[in-house]
Amino acid sequence: MDLRFTPEEIAFRQEVRAFIRENLPADIYAKMKLGHGPSKEDTVRWQRILNAKGWAGLSWPKEWGGPGWTAIQKMIFLEENQMAPAPELSSFNITMIGPVLLQFGTEEQKKRFLPRAANLDDWWCQGFSEPGAGSDLASLKTAAKLDGDHYVVNGQKIWTSTAHHADWCFVLVRTNPNARKRQEGISFLLVDMKTPGITVRPIISIDGSHHLNEVFFDDVRVPVSMRVYEENKGWDVAKFLLGNERTGIARLGKDVYKRQVHRRPQPLKRSGDIVVDQPRDEQRRQQDQSADRRQTK
Repeated sequence: MDLRFTPEEIAFRQEVRAFIRENLPADIYAKMKLGHGPSKEDTVRWQRILNAKGWAGLSWPKEWGGPGWTAIQKMIFLEENQMAPAPELSSFNITMIGPVLLQFGTEEQKKRFLPRAANLDDWWCQGFSEPGAGSDLASLKTAAKLDGDHYVVNGQKIWTSTAHHADWCFVLVRTNPNARKRQEGISFLLVDMKTPGITVRPIISIDGSHHLNEVFFDDVRVPVSMRVYEENKGWDVAKFLLGNERTGIARLGKDVYKRQVHRRPQPLKRSGDIVVDQPRDEQRRQQDQSADRRQTK
């Protein structure tokens, strides 16, 4: 078995590398090269650049804006994006809610949400874990009771990444508390984070950063049209989503990149309003040589 990259795959890597080098904004590159993470605005800018190229929905079919890549091409892109270094695509948008809607969503849901998810016009977050339902997710207690053409949602979620940035949240709720099995009484809802009754409370990490949150739902009204798949079948949707989540956050190329940068973020230096670092072309040349050596081994 020949595990070497084909000439076409090597050419594709060069195409991806050149596109990133020529289109990644200099201020984002310099900040990340010094070990600083991207801001929300950085991630939005970069994902929109990729989406204009047709590369944001990297695992989506072409008819919904994806590039139609093979698994190897997807791997190459993720590796090059990490090594650049460039902001990661929003996993909540691209590898979680996107595939869920493609698999389970109505045509109306696909048309409404997929283009906006690819372009990061909507920032999504994940409402799964609760104070008493983490690894035992099926024990969740956040309830959704049907009231006409709406569900009324009450409960709490915790460890919700970037909820303070989010426009929408995909939420697991209990719609049948009397189901024979706990997994059989769960539904999957799409919730507008601007809906009255939603409170986001920050969880500050030990390093002082704010990434995680608690989210409270108090009589939050969600249209039935925002349910994905059948009522009480949300566990099937959740399993599908979690499979994509685990395989979609591998961060290919990150170990290689970490060996090329300082362990701790370095101070940002500014020239006028532009963050600057050592010459970008020289750093990228060194990365190119390193990647080429790995390909020829």
